[in-house]
Amino acid sequence: MTDETKIWDVAMIGAGPASLSAAVYTTREDLGTVLIEKGVIGGLAAVTDWVDNYPGFPKGLAGLDLANALQAQAERFGAKIELGEVSKISKDGDNIKLATTDGDVLAKAVLIATGSDYKKIGVPGEQEYYARGVHYCATCDGAFYRDKNIACVGGGNSAVQEALFLTKFAKHIDLLVRSKLTASDVLVHELEKNPKITVHLGVTTDEIVGEGGKVTKVVGTDTKTGKKVEFPTDGVFVFVGLKPNTEFLKDSGIELDEVGFIKTDSRLETSVKGVYAAGDVRSGATMQIASAVGEGATAALMIRQHLEAMDRGGELMPIQVQ
Repeated sequence: MTDETKIWDVAMIGAGPASLSAAVYTTREDLGTVLIEKGVIGGLAAVTDWVDNYPGFPKGLAGLDLANALQAQAERFGAKIELGEVSKISKDGDNIKLATTDGDVLAKAVLIATGSDYKKIGVPGEQEYYARGVHYCATCDGAFYRDKNIACVGGGNSAVQEALFLTKFAKHIDLLVRSKLTASDVLVHELEKNPKITVHLGVTTDEIVGEGGKVTKVVGTDTKTGKKVEFPTDGVFVFVGLKPNTEFLKDSGIELDEVGFIKTDSRLETSVKGVYAAGDVRSGATMQIASAVGEGATAALMIRQHLEAMDRGGELMPIQVQ
């Protein structure tokens, strides 16, 4: 149960790579740190089957192993991780109050690192084969499909960029576009030049079919003819956008961009003083584990400087990296 009388130095919303990295830094500075996580500790990293692009692991490692290692390191220095959901954030004098399912949490500074979720297309087979043939990150999982056939879903910039990236590995890619391509002219030109990609305009994605635990085909509808079409494939990559986990920030005064990601300044501070954001929930983030970890470390250093300024009652001073 949360101690509602305690004032933490730092409260972090979310316990993914960004927060866990930040917690290593804040706890080593003897800053009382609590992380509040409503789902899986480790975030999307924990449910990623295999991570091949995290620096320092030439053979790759399981996403869950990476998440567990980050958690163990943060807890080693004294970070406290609580399971619960934050429903509201507001100012309480000089402190910041988080309304949670276990009661209110008060902190001198807050880091929001709730990440984002990949938008789903909501068809049969999508959830069943998640991470076992259905993917949402080409950089994370593309290398598993070397010399194999892939189906990609989406027609925007991210879909075309990711499809072009996947040609480094795949033998052939069927790009399924529900209506028309909305990617930039430059990307469309690159797409037209690539012999590995076949674009199917006006084709919906209706079902992802598998056998023996593996994806075998995608079933769709040709909207021009109304006929069903099938695409044999070894894997499906869905690129229809990301949805930031920021619903709880309504009426908080924290400024969001047009999609709902959190705007920050160069110090990773939001429009509310003392509230910072890092990782995939931040506007402009690169959506990679390595960069989330880096942003978490940066946010921790900025929070330390903020707390020192609060103690002095003065202006922020240049930060010294140790």
